[in-house]
Amino acid sequence: MTESRPFEYPAVIDEICQLGWRGLSADDMVSVAWAYYFFSIQFRENLKIARGLYPHDEKLAQLEREECDTDNLSPWPGVTEAGERVNHDEFMRRTIALLPIDPARERRLRAIGESYLADMRRQDAAARAASIASYEDGGLETVFTAILTFDGWEQPMLKAFRHFLAQHVMFDSDPAQGHGALSRHIPVDDRVLPMWLGFKRLFVESVPSLAEASIMMAAE
Repeated sequence: MTESRPFEYPAVIDEICQLGWRGLSADDMVSVAWAYYFFSIQFRENLKIARGLYPHDEKLAQLEREECDTDNLSPWPGVTEAGERVNHDEFMRRTIALLPIDPARERRLRAIGESYLADMRRQDAAARAASIASYEDGGLETVFTAILTFDGWEQPMLKAFRHFLAQHVMFDSDPAQGHGALSRHIPVDDRVLPMWLGFKRLFVESVPSLAEASIMMAAE
């Protein structure tokens, strides 16, 4: 007997995790990093919305301190100096800047990312705030763990991206002190489903081979 789930969004998280991360090329993973950069922008925006809706919430205030204007990813070669405080999306912006790409490819990835951001910014404020709990209380940890199954991180830009992902798995995984513990008191339901569907679409549109690799892996 299969376990029933009260909401649909966890199934989308599973679908993202089951994409073909291990089958990607290093060049594909560069595009993944670009896609994640745009996700990191909306994450910060959603966290700001949550702080505005719950201005006296000390746990969210702590979460903001650990995601924004923080040195918890510093130092990293070519990205941040020792003790330098940056928003996490700024860390990602500097990370993708480590590796210039073809202008046409950059225009395509930026167009996909900006379209994604426009869609996310049309979502209801309460849903965007609730998305933070769905991200931090296990959702992103499982996605990042899936991405980290890729084994071609030799390029310096990709090493910085791997550092970002691995550190966030650590930030989120502590059941008592991690970022999940700072956000899970926010009620979550399928109002967050468009955010997760958008996240999956962002990845697949930016890296079409993700879906192809997933199909190939399922056939093995």
